[in-house]
Amino acid sequence: MKEPIYGGIEAGGTKFMCAIGNAPQNILAEAHFPTTTVADTLGQAIEFLRKQPGGFPSHLLGTGVPPVRHPAGLMPVGQPAELAAIGIAAFGPLDLNPKSPFYGYITNTPKPGWQNVDILGAIRQAFPLPVGFDTDVNGAALGEHRWGAAQGLDTFLYLTIGTGIGGGGMIGGKLMHGLLHPEMGHIRVPHDLKRDPFPGLCPYHGDCLEGLASGPAIAQRWGRPAENLPVDHPAWVLEADYLALALTNLICTLSPQRIILGGGVMKQSTLLPAIRRRVQALLNGYIQSVQMLENIHEYIVPPQLGDRAGVMGALALAERAQH
Repeated sequence: MKEPIYGGIEAGGTKFMCAIGNAPQNILAEAHFPTTTVADTLGQAIEFLRKQPGGFPSHLLGTGVPPVRHPAGLMPVGQPAELAAIGIAAFGPLDLNPKSPFYGYITNTPKPGWQNVDILGAIRQAFPLPVGFDTDVNGAALGEHRWGAAQGLDTFLYLTIGTGIGGGGMIGGKLMHGLLHPEMGHIRVPHDLKRDPFPGLCPYHGDCLEGLASGPAIAQRWGRPAENLPVDHPAWVLEADYLALALTNLICTLSPQRIILGGGVMKQSTLLPAIRRRVQALLNGYIQSVQMLENIHEYIVPPQLGDRAGVMGALALAERAQH
């Protein structure tokens, strides 16, 4: 029996990543491009899915198929020949309540031009298929659960530290949803203004975790992007402290079986070991588990899927949507 093929869209605030396939070892095509305007970016994602095996039938383009208007502009509607479903893992905040009139929207994001965009509706109107939809971090968590560092676990966290800071994961085998969705990047952490007078840059909260520890916060505080700072720069001690404070709060609140840390900031080689040491110091032996006391290198880990965790998660969302 032929295995189904899925389309995946990781809609990031900086770039979109798209893929066609059904597993990390079976990717038929991939593409990535900057997140610019809604029309251009969604248009590129839709065009990518059309052009690949199983995409939009080219003979329908420009032949009078009724167009449907959505935030990306006018798009003709047709039935993909082979794609079984599509998954979207998107930056937010998102409305994930199926009963809401704004279900599928990116809502009050600080990303200019992307407020109140019906991203789910745009993809559904272009491709009348089952569409899975969740946050980019929940998508990455699902990808790691399906194929990566969270296999076999039912309660774990995935955090990305990059242009923003976001968190998601599973509790009891279910992706985290509730009133909205997790906003772990906006939790408050102790901010010693004598040590770190930087006020933070979150437009909503100032010195929340994202406002203090995201990639743009590092760049603004020190005058250089994180990737240009040497390994012995004091930025990394401060960054490890902020992230360890956040993880300690999340460990005590949610008791995850594992924490996965991804995103561009985490590519600094000394940061992950420093976070592990600082978490152990902050917990001070209170959490009595072998993983925490002896095997923390297996407890706080990088994504096994690397930079592809999000787009693989989008494929996993598509797989779930089909069933």
